[in-house]
Amino acid sequence: MQNCTDTALESIHLYFQKITDLCNKNADFPEELHTCLQTASAIISKLIHFPGKVESEDIKYPGTICRDIYQEMAEVIEHTGNTIYKMLLQLTGAKHILYLPDCSSSSVLSSLGVLIPEHSRIVVGISDLHEKEVTQGSLWKESIDMRIGSTTDVLKELVASGEQFDMVFIDATEQNLINYYNLIISSNMLKMNGVICLQRKTSQMNSSNENETVARKITDVINADPGMEQISKKISWTMYRESVQLCKREWTNYSGGMQKGISNDAVFSGYNRCCILDRLRLDGKVAYVTGGGQGIGRAFSHALGEAGAKIAVIDIALEKAKTVALELELKGIKSVAMAADVSKEEDVQRIVDNIVANWGRIDIACNNAGINMNSASEDTTLEEWDRTFNVNLRGLFMCCQAAGRVMLSQGYGKIINTASMASLIVPHPQKQLAYNTSKAGVVKLTQTLGTEWIDRGVRVNCISPGIVDTPLIHTDALKPLVQCWMNDIPAGRLAQVTDLQAAVVFLASEASDYMTGHNLVIEGGQSLW
Repeated sequence: MQNCTDTALESIHLYFQKITDLCNKNADFPEELHTCLQTASAIISKLIHFPGKVESEDIKYPGTICRDIYQEMAEVIEHTGNTIYKMLLQLTGAKHILYLPDCSSSSVLSSLGVLIPEHSRIVVGISDLHEKEVTQGSLWKESIDMRIGSTTDVLKELVASGEQFDMVFIDATEQNLINYYNLIISSNMLKMNGVICLQRKTSQMNSSNENETVARKITDVINADPGMEQISKKISWTMYRESVQLCKREWTNYSGGMQKGISNDAVFSGYNRCCILDRLRLDGKVAYVTGGGQGIGRAFSHALGEAGAKIAVIDIALEKAKTVALELELKGIKSVAMAADVSKEEDVQRIVDNIVANWGRIDIACNNAGINMNSASEDTTLEEWDRTFNVNLRGLFMCCQAAGRVMLSQGYGKIINTASMASLIVPHPQKQLAYNTSKAGVVKLTQTLGTEWIDRGVRVNCISPGIVDTPLIHTDALKPLVQCWMNDIPAGRLAQVTDLQAAVVFLASEASDYMTGHNLVIEGGQSLW
């Protein structure tokens, strides 16, 4: 509960403001008295907003206090407002925003122009061309869609074009507010789980009974709407000169929709109330990628990191792993580089132990490291065979086992192994007996673990890429084979590492929880010919 002294100070401050406003309207009012009133008002403001910061110098030299206090308050208010709106946008994930209040008299629009996430868009209703020219100069032009005209005309234009928004800002004291609200809701302009943000300036809140009546009426309308979260449950806050109230559209409560045959099920409202794109997110997950220093492993590291996971980049060449980890850090992705030879049991156990020690768990194990040593079958040595299997199959098994033990203890985890199209067909004209056989083993290992562990929360799947355009392809030994491969691929091109990124995110996410032991083939149709 607010302290009585604070309430009294606020009341006195409001009276001083009103007296000062009256002074400004009277040219004959003594300047000295006007200055005294303004100074007293500033001191009270500082007592309210900065308790304990009023010093004797403020009273002894009142001539500068107004400028100093208001400057300090402006900086704090701007920072606080920006932080709150940034948090609001992050929490709601709003990408498409409609802003209707008078932007010329509020700092919110400029804040949104700076703070809205990349690839987001804000549509703004502007009353005249001059205001548009003034406002546009300080905002991201590519993010702001200025619409000139009255609020009613702007809304009708947006309805006609079928626009939908994640968040709508409205002036809570606008006289036609209820009409605007009804038009937004009836035209389905606000998306499911979309948020309406009602803004009221402090000056508006205290300026007239008429504004209070408008605010009460819109509250009653929202409370009576079964499709909106009750206003009594709203999120609200008050900043200096501005009060904000949020209400959320809950279509699951919309009885009218249910009467029209709309089922309130997981398809309509989303599994666990999450849309499909949200279910692909990996926020808070911990992942590692072996062979992450180049090629497919590098692409997997970036994809999993962009989806929200922390990434341990593991490679036999530490410098390559460090380079990829640096790339991730530059993109704001938490990462670490580790050196390991996955054919060595002690290296595999070390990286798993280190990841758990640093991040507490392993949610995603991307076992991608592999080698290929081309030779005719009659010329394949046992050394070549053993080296290939030690990395491609034995090493992959050790990674699955070590990470799997952690995941089984957690009760959840995703293991994604890199197999190959060579597990399905015999690619030609290259000769690679050891490689083909090892990758067929990866598929069968994946299927076996996938069936054994799914009822304990661990899913094991693999990806079988076709021939991928990596630096290895451009070596003198393989260049002559490229055209032959192209003739075998219905897509008419080699795979790019980016062709594989969506697959690894899907298999790592909860969206694939019912999939296990699957070999996801991405080869442009080559295995069909």
